[in-house]
Amino acid sequence: MARTGLYKSEVKKARDSLLAVGRHPSVDAVRVELGNTGSKTTIHKYLKELEEEEGAAGQPRSISDALQDLVARLAAQLQEEADARVSAVRADAEAAISRMTQELENLKTAHGEQGLRLDHTQKALIAERAAHERTRDERQEQSAMSRTLEVKLNSLQERLDENERHRQSLEEKHQHARDALEHYRSAAKDQRDQDQRRHEQQLQGLQAELRQLRQEAVIRQEDITRLNQEGVRLIAELSHARQAMAEHQTLAARREQQMEALQQVASAKLVLEAQLAARDEALAALQCQLGKAEEDAATARQQWQQGERELAAVRARLETHEALLQEWRSRNEEKQEKTNGEGEPEAPDPAQS
Repeated sequence: MARTGLYKSEVKKARDSLLAVGRHPSVDAVRVELGNTGSKTTIHKYLKELEEEEGAAGQPRSISDALQDLVARLAAQLQEEADARVSAVRADAEAAISRMTQELENLKTAHGEQGLRLDHTQKALIAERAAHERTRDERQEQSAMSRTLEVKLNSLQERLDENERHRQSLEEKHQHARDALEHYRSAAKDQRDQDQRRHEQQLQGLQAELRQLRQEAVIRQEDITRLNQEGVRLIAELSHARQAMAEHQTLAARREQQMEALQQVASAKLVLEAQLAARDEALAALQCQLGKAEEDAATARQQWQQGERELAAVRARLETHEALLQEWRSRNEEKQEKTNGEGEPEAPDPAQS
């Protein structure tokens, strides 16, 4: 039975004891910690006040805590309604039992009076035996009625116990159903939100990566075109001697820097391809675009390889031209030595022309 005069400090102490041992401080757990005393409504009110006081300076409660608080309040309200119904049924049963007990006492009193009267009648008059027989019959009928009343009382008690068990079963089923429904709704909502956010993030990431790949492919195409133009210009400038060689060396150094940049871009492309290959089946709708991007990257790689081959060919031509130029210079120097030995003027150097 709930006692009166429950204080918030007692509820706080019981809650802190449950938290210290790692248990959730529900209304029922706190009431058990208090020795099965105190109203559940009062305990729930004090717990809510304590949570509001402690949570004012902290973080807001999670959805699960709010749901648990709502379930606890509903459980407390259901328990109070059930207690009220049980109290009413018990009061009616106790009233019926009291009435039956009073009637039984009246019957017992009447039976005693009839017994005394019967004794006096037997001592006084034999003629009163007939009345005694009728009185005995009435007593037997009253005894039968008393037994009938006792049977009815037992039946009422059994029905009361059965109703109590049925009420508890319905209450548990109702609570389980509400818990399952709330859990399903919460899980379904969380799953939908997570799937939607993950899909949007993946879609945005893939679109950004596709745009970046296309931009890199365009840049590589422009670089390869520029390399081809520079190769043509280098071939045209092979006729110029030392000045052309210096320009070719400067251009070769610039090409090496560009090749390093292209290699870095190709490495980044390989990393992106590995990341794209690791995507799950949820990105099936974007595979066509990814395939197109991979084809563009492969084309860019082939063009880069073609530019590298062309650059190697240009270098080979430069080396050949240098060898030819060196050979021509040697021959020219021999001719100049012969000419100087014969007194002829020195021939001009074609590399300076």
